[in-house]
Amino acid sequence: MAKMIAFDQEARDALRRGVSKLTQAVKVTLGPRGRNVI
Repeated sequence: MAKMIAFDQEARDALRRGVSKLTQAVKVTLGPRGRNVI
């Protein structure tokens, strides 16, 4: 698999999508009934 190198707006958009996926997975762990994220 070749490495993908992104610059400028494309790189920022890719980073934003990745952080969004991470927050969707982790936000269920917040609060009194939080679950573990693996």
